[in-house]
Amino acid sequence: MKVAKLFQKTMFGIFLLFGVIASSTSALCVYTVDRQLSAEYVANSRAIAQSIANSSMDIILNRDPSTLQSLIDQFKEIQGIKYIYIVDERGDMLAHTFVPGVPKEIMAGGQQLTGRTVERRLPGFGDFVEVSSPILDGVVGAVHVGMDKGLIALKIQTAIGQQVYLISTIFIISVVAAFVLVNLAANPLGRLCGYAMQLAAPDVPPAMTPDEVQALLERNDEVGQLARLVRHFAMRSAPVEGT
Repeated sequence: MKVAKLFQKTMFGIFLLFGVIASSTSALCVYTVDRQLSAEYVANSRAIAQSIANSSMDIILNRDPSTLQSLIDQFKEIQGIKYIYIVDERGDMLAHTFVPGVPKEIMAGGQQLTGRTVERRLPGFGDFVEVSSPILDGVVGAVHVGMDKGLIALKIQTAIGQQVYLISTIFIISVVAAFVLVNLAANPLGRLCGYAMQLAAPDVPPAMTPDEVQALLERNDEVGQLARLVRHFAMRSAPVEGT
């Protein structure tokens, strides 16, 4: 579908404006969804860590490692939770869900007893956000819960994918509508130009039929006014050309 030169800049402006709106909207959606999902997963993981900390205090004091292991194993089935481990007040590992063993990055990184949130990259496992909850204010130890950042990224991609699909659909519809609307304005101007050329060169075979000329002259918009004005000047100049 060809666009008249008169409206090409207008179409370019429409596309540019829509591109800016789509880009800014998508960026805002990514930022908002990322922040909200991350905050939600961290809050849920912190609640799980706190729950394990509250439940494991007596178990640790009673030195029952098998019960402690079964306690954390049941929480590992929750979506997004990739690993859980418990350390004592000295940082020694009491129980964990790592298979086949604890990554050296965990062992070398130190196990803080405070409730801080840290980001970890474990080769062979992935990227994680780790939250911790002290047991009895760190006197007994701490619970650490690792949340898979890949799952968060997947959730974000799904949410943003829906937004992009919607924006793309609107963009395609807008492009088609813009072409149609621009051509609705450009076609009468093209007929007006053909009518003016027809009056200027009467010896050339007419480009418009009499019905088309009449329809053009009967228009009540600016194109019709210009067509009648062109005919008026052509009729005024006709006697001069004939002398």
